[in-house]
Order: sequence, then structure tokens, then C-alpha cells
Amino acid sequence: MEKSIDKLMEICALIRRQARDWPAQLAMDGVSVYTSDGATPPARHISEPVFALVAQGAKQTILGERSYDYRAGQYLVVSVDLPICGCITEASADTPFLAVGLTLKPAIIASLLLDMPHSAAAPTASMSGIHVSDARPELLDAVLRLLRLLDQPGDIAVLAPMIEREIHWRLLSGEQGVAIRQIGMADSRLSHIGRAIRWIREHYAELLRSEDLAQLAAMSVSSFHRHFRAITAMSPLQYQKQIRLQQARVRLMQEPGDVAAIGYSVGYDSPSQFSREYSRLFGAPPGRDSVQLRTSSTL
Repeated sequence: MEKSIDKLMEICALIRRQARDWPAQLAMDGVSVYTSDGATPPARHISEPVFALVAQGAKQTILGERSYDYRAGQYLVVSVDLPICGCITEASADTPFLAVGLTLKPAIIASLLLDMPHSAAAPTASMSGIHVSDARPELLDAVLRLLRLLDQPGDIAVLAPMIEREIHWRLLSGEQGVAIRQIGMADSRLSHIGRAIRWIREHYAELLRSEDLAQLAAMSVSSFHRHFRAITAMSPLQYQKQIRLQQARVRLMQEPGDVAAIGYSVGYDSPSQFSREYSRLFGAPPGRDSVQLRTSSTL
């Protein structure tokens, strides 16, 4: 226990120092750190598969009607592209929220699965796309060594891929191994649903047909809907609506102007329906919300 606390303390120190130099993205591809001196309002975004470790403070992530709370010494795994809502729930100027994230790579997981003994095969578990667990000392040690490389830039090219692979292995052989395994298996249910999810993300403004998505996922329509909801906590139509509205919000931030045209560009034929559903998700109609966004740092 003491060793874990010591590792977390050093991780915190490294995050605070590195965040001053790279507020958003570190010198290593796929690695990021985050700090906050206070609690934050809920913010929506689309998360790709990621491992996120909280070193200090606490955070809440919401997927559909599911809520996940995690704090120092715990990590969250997102196993497929998901529209989530997150907020920091515990942070102060004296004790800021500190976290580090790593993008999960299916190719690394697939190669590790080849080296995993068959006897280590995990039983069937929850198909949810989000999981929270306590970080084991071995995982903390790997994260710590990865962050230490930022003080040794000459070693990053050689050692970072090795440590990144180790972190994937620690996750694969840990409590959330089932979820991690699904990411790397081309024939897993998660991978099949992932193909449908990618199609929705790339064609969010188009008409969605359950039969076509089920065929893409190589499932019957009923089985597709059951597994899609288990993973994403929403129906395909609800998922598409989230993607449409979040894309509309980004466009309103970047290209303020004709709200109706932006609504049409993301798939809405009715301006009133677009405004109504946008207000329900973000708490304000699109025109007013875009003004607030441009005068704040919410996005």
C-alpha cells in the first residue's frame, strides 16, 4: 500500500510539472495529462478507446444513464468510441485534480493476445463500453516510468513503445482484461459493434437503418440492438443523435452564423426539432449556446 502511495505521489509531481509545458498533449504520441484547480461543470465529448488514471482528486463520467465515479489510484477504461459526459468532482487550488491518459491501440492488444496462454482466458463479463478499477502497483509503476521518460527525451523513441506495450499488458492481465481483450479481437462482439459505431460516426448525417447496421456487425437485428445497448447504454438512434448534436456544437463554435444550416448539415430537416433536441442535451438553444461557448473555455 505504501509503495502505491509513493508511486502516486511521484506521478502527481510529474503530471504537475509536465502540464505546465504541455497543457494538452505530451511529447509522446497518445499520452496526455490533465490538471484542474477546481470542480468543473459537465462537459460532453466523444471518447475513443482510452486508459485514464486519476492520480489525485476525483471525477465522474456518465454514459447514457450509467454513472462512473473514480478517484486517486483508480483508472477508467473506455473500450469503444462513446459519447460521454464528464466532470471533475473533487479538486482545489491546494489539491488539484491530476490525471494521465493513454490511447489504447488494438494492434498492440492483438499482438499481446498471441503471447497470452490459453489458460489465462477470461470468463464472459459485462459488455459495457466503460469500466473502472483500482490500479495495481505494477500498473502504477509502468505509468510512472512512462512519465519519467519526459525528462529523458533521447530515450523516448526506444523505451516509450516498450512501456506502452507493458501498460497494455498490465491492463489485459488485470481486472478489466475482458474489456481490453475485446478491443484486440477482430471477431469479438465489441469489434463487430465497433464497425457499426464507426459507420455512424462517419455517416452521422445520413439515414440510419438498423438492418444495414446489423448486417455490418454480422448479427441479427435483435442481437445487434441488444449488444449495442449493452456496450453504449443507448440505442443506435440515440447514439446517432448524440454524435449529430456534438458535431453541430463544434461547428457552431467554429462557424457561427446560420443555425438552421448547421442543423441541416448534421442531418436535421426541421430547425425546430434541431433546436429542441440541442437545448435538451446542452441546456440552451444553439444560438445562445454558441455565444456562451465563444466567450468561455467550456470547449
